[in-house]
Amino acid sequence: MTALTLSNLPATTVPADAVVIGVAKGESGPVLPAGSPAAAAADEALGGTLAATLTTLGAKGTEDEITRLPAPGGWAVPLVVAVGLGAEPTDGYRPEALRRAAGAAARALTGSEHATFALPADDAEAIGAVAEGALLGAYAFTAFRGRANATSAGAALARITVLDADAGDEEHAEAAERALVVAEEVARARDLINTPPNALSPADFAAVVEAAAPEYGVTAEIMDELALKDGGYGGIMGVGQGSATPPRLVRVTYTHPSAAATLALVGKGITYDSGGLSLKPVGHNETMKCDMSGAAAVFSAVVAAARLGLEVNVTGWLALAENMPSGGAVRPGDVLTMYSGKTVEVLNTDAEGRLVMADALARACEESPDALVDVATLTGAMVLALGKRTFGVLSEDDAFRELLHETAGQAGEQSWPMPMPPELAEGLKSPVADLANVGERMGGGLSAGLFLKEFVAEGTRWAHLDIAGPAFHEGAPYGYTPKGGTGSAVRTLIRLAERIADGELAP
Repeated sequence: MTALTLSNLPATTVPADAVVIGVAKGESGPVLPAGSPAAAAADEALGGTLAATLTTLGAKGTEDEITRLPAPGGWAVPLVVAVGLGAEPTDGYRPEALRRAAGAAARALTGSEHATFALPADDAEAIGAVAEGALLGAYAFTAFRGRANATSAGAALARITVLDADAGDEEHAEAAERALVVAEEVARARDLINTPPNALSPADFAAVVEAAAPEYGVTAEIMDELALKDGGYGGIMGVGQGSATPPRLVRVTYTHPSAAATLALVGKGITYDSGGLSLKPVGHNETMKCDMSGAAAVFSAVVAAARLGLEVNVTGWLALAENMPSGGAVRPGDVLTMYSGKTVEVLNTDAEGRLVMADALARACEESPDALVDVATLTGAMVLALGKRTFGVLSEDDAFRELLHETAGQAGEQSWPMPMPPELAEGLKSPVADLANVGERMGGGLSAGLFLKEFVAEGTRWAHLDIAGPAFHEGAPYGYTPKGGTGSAVRTLIRLAERIADGELAP
């Protein structure tokens, strides 16, 4: 992972491969933002012509725009990288703007060893945002590259130095340390998501958790297929019965001796989703290794809570299975008896995530958590509704739903509160079982939430995050978001744990 340091030295004196400065978008081209000594120093060294030089090079100062130019003579770096910040606000740049700019610059410096970041940031929150964005942007997944392609040209930045006039300040140091933990745990989730399915079966995923947990003082308990069958986990077993690699349910726990509240997290962990006998059409299978993104987010969030020492107990439930077609696979029309005792008629085997989640939710509720959040790449309907960068937040608890939406915004993730119309529950009725696993086609993302609600104990504060859109990015990278697994919802869950630790769980 990329190393991070803070330094109060001038940008001209820190030896590195490049220094990153920010430029704002003016009415007729790039302008130097206020509060940026590095940009001012570069402008002075160029005789007041930095903005004009950038304009000549085609820069406009728009968000994520990258412009390279040789460093002025006498500087300790050979290269200046100017990253666009967008229009300059009157009250300083918001953290997400700094996060994205730093991420774009870090991506542009792939193949370099060391870069200094001198963006306009002077308080702890802004310093943390620059550090987090740079670290998130400096991500690369190379585990499965052959030796011939494992060259330094594709390597992420090895070292990042964030220039900070108050580098010795305790709050600034804590913000930088938090940024490092958050970025490393997002990277953990990204690595899991990007791992090909032949290398990440449910048993493989469980083994990764079991191996990593002790390092952070986290406890991992693994239920294999025999324990799941004996325990009556019909949803998880039903989904996994068509695969040669059996399912797992993993319980990951972090406890703090001074904690006053417990947060339970449930993650969908379909390590590969073929659709089962309701086979996905051609063109919809290639990225289905990402269907375990919810479980990856939950595991990373629990580890982050432990690393940050948050005064909250956090329990993660990873519902792991592979959804495959075979002679032993669950069939459309089969009825499964779930862990809760409810029965479900399976009308579509490609609506499998809600089946494994239902068992994990029912089990999580037995421990009476103060709050319960599930995370899943659950429905294509949510992608149609909100696009590929925004996840949906569903809950019948208005205050809790708003808390999750607000928390996502604080973390820098896009979300939107969605309704749970009770009339859609009519479509989930079955003539032979307590429920059907699919309802009406229209509003499918909402009826999926209503299905999950049936397995949440009454009185439990619960919210459902459908991250089907932002979990896996197939387009060109932007800001700090890479191509492939994004680690969506990790930062939101970490921020939620922090807020609960601080007593912010609304009554």
